[in-house]
Amino acid sequence: MASVASPVIFKEFCPLYYLLNAIPTKVQKGFRSIVVYLTALDTNGDYIAVGSSIGMLYLYCRHLNQMKKYNFEGKCESITFVKLLSCFDDLVAVGTASGRVAVFQLVSSLPGRNKQLRRFDVAGIHRSSITALAWSPNGMKLFSGDDKGKIVYSALDLDQGLCNSSLVLEEPSSIVQLDYNQKVLLVSTLQRTLLFYTEEKSVKQVGTQPRK
Repeated sequence: MASVASPVIFKEFCPLYYLLNAIPTKVQKGFRSIVVYLTALDTNGDYIAVGSSIGMLYLYCRHLNQMKKYNFEGKCESITFVKLLSCFDDLVAVGTASGRVAVFQLVSSLPGRNKQLRRFDVAGIHRSSITALAWSPNGMKLFSGDDKGKIVYSALDLDQGLCNSSLVLEEPSSIVQLDYNQKVLLVSTLQRTLLFYTEEKSVKQVGTQPRK
């Protein structure tokens, strides 16, 4: 006799006021008061990462109940995508409206882990808004896509502090989603979904009909 499935219980969670109250609603830029909009979000068991319209990344540590702030040097521009990764070190990748991509290697209090905040930049390949980011499970590979269809592969050497980036694929429409596993990159655009085999550098389309 088949077992009876337990009933699904819906539970309503209250807003995270402790998080929202740590993010300013306005900032002062010279004589102007600028409204802060929340533009990107990612979470894992350790952190909640929130991108903003002023180029500031707010990173809330769930274990220490602490909020930290990270920003890009120079021009303040809207953050469009954030992607967390917990591997040997805690990493967060950030993309902006102009195509800038940065990786922050976070400080950890655990023995043998990273003790100094480091930043890696994906330099000069993207020229338009970042719409998707995907990590490899070990944090050595980062894929970034933009709204012009470009996909960039960045190889990170955290020990040497190096980041080497190259354009690996260019689609005719905006990238909307990326996911990577076992040398295969899943790519979704506004027109189609495909599998990109990173070793062979070959493409296999999922389905036959273009999206409308």
